Amino acid sequence: MVKTVKTELYASPSPLEWATIGNGILFTAQIPIDDKGKVVDGGIEAQTRQTMENLRHTLECANANLTDVTQVLIYVTDRSHLPVVNKIYAEYFEKPYPNRAALVIAGLAREEMLVELVVYATVED
Repeated sequence: MVKTVKTELYASPSPLEWATIGNGILFTAQIPIDDKGKVVDGGIEAQTRQTMENLRHTLECANANLTDVTQVLIYVTDRSHLPVVNKIYAEYFEKPYPNRAALVIAGLAREEMLVELVVYATVED
C-alpha cells in the first residue's frame, strides 16, 4: 500500500504528490519553487537552496530527516552548475553521504528551472 506524505508545499495543479511512501521507502522529487508555486529567482544558488529546503520540509513531514536519505539523483541544465550544487549539497548532507548521481539534461518541466532532485529515503511505513 502506498501512503501519501502531506506537506505544506505549494499544491500543484499537476497530477502528482510531493512524496509517497511504499515498503518503507520515501519517494520524492523536489524543485526550486516557493510557497506560491513560483520558481525562485537568484540563479543556481538560490534554486538549489530552495530545493534543499523543500526536501528538508518534505522529510520532516514524513517523520524523517536528511540522514535517512539513501539516494539522490541531481538534474541540472548546465554542467557549470554542478560546483555550486555540490557546495550547497555538502551544507545539508554529512558523511556518510547518500548514494548519488548527477545528470546534465537539456531542460526541466519549467524553462526557468535549473535544478531538480529525485530522492529516496528510508522511513517508517
